[in-house]
Order: sequence, then structure tokens, then C-alpha cells
Amino acid sequence: MSKEEMINKGAYLVNFGGCNDCHTPKIFTDMGPVPDTTRLLSGHRQDSVLPLIDTSLIGPGKWYLTNNDLTVWVGPWGVSFAANLTPDVNTGLGSWTEDMFINAMRNGLHLGLARPLLPPMPFMGLASLNDEDMKAIFAYIKSLKPISNQVPNSILPNDITEQFRK
Repeated sequence: MSKEEMINKGAYLVNFGGCNDCHTPKIFTDMGPVPDTTRLLSGHRQDSVLPLIDTSLIGPGKWYLTNNDLTVWVGPWGVSFAANLTPDVNTGLGSWTEDMFINAMRNGLHLGLARPLLPPMPFMGLASLNDEDMKAIFAYIKSLKPISNQVPNSILPNDITEQFRK
């Protein structure tokens, strides 16, 4: 398969898989929120004001909520922010290798070996993709415009500080 075919297949899989639902900031239209195509897969905007976090939602058996941009999620796991998947070297996946990406998706671990990927990231479904599909997704991600956007680190339940308490 040519590089162009890999990128096209990756774009198809990313769009079909709904990656933009969380990883692309939204623009609000008469039809509701739609992905901001100028910021594809750039994650939670670094300049966004964090919503007030109701810590009563953080605990076993609780449901979750998101912000109006659909890039922040609060639930029993704490607070997760949609990652910057663009090939920006400093704030995205620009320094990742294909193997690192595949390991992260298969194992549900950041960089394939660090902290767990947090909800709502559906890594369990992605883990079932074959190597060719994973490589196509990575080729597509690497073909995107790099966007410098430093996404905040996840906040685990035991790290919630008074500034986030209701």
C-alpha cells in the first residue's frame, strides 16, 4: 500500500472511529457543536478555562460529565483531558514512533508503558485493530498539521485540590 493510501485509510478509520468527537475542539453552530477543522485532533485547548469540577462525581459507581467543548471528562477516575494527537514534537505525538503508538493503543498505556489511558478513551476497541489499521491511523496522524497545544495533565481522584472542590 502506498503512503497516500495508508494516510487515506487512516483518515477513514479516524473519522469512522469518532476520534474527532473528543480530540478535536468544537465550533458551535445552529446545528450544534461541530469539529473545528483548523484544529483537527489537537485535544483540549490549553487556553480553555477549566470548568468548576463537582468532586461529588468522582468516586466508585458515579457517572461522568464533560465540558461544553467535549474535551474534558470527569468521573470516578478523576479528570481526563483529550490529548493532542497532532505531530507537534513538544505537545503532541511528533516524537512518538509507530511502535509506541501501537503499544499505547494495544495496552491502554500512555507511550505504551506509562500511566493508563483514562476514560472515555476506547482503547479496548482500538486494541482489536490489526497492525495495518494501526499503522494507517498513525500515518494519518503524522500527516496532519502540527499544532502546539499543551493539554493539561490528567487529575487523579487523590490529586484533586481545594481549587477543584465544590
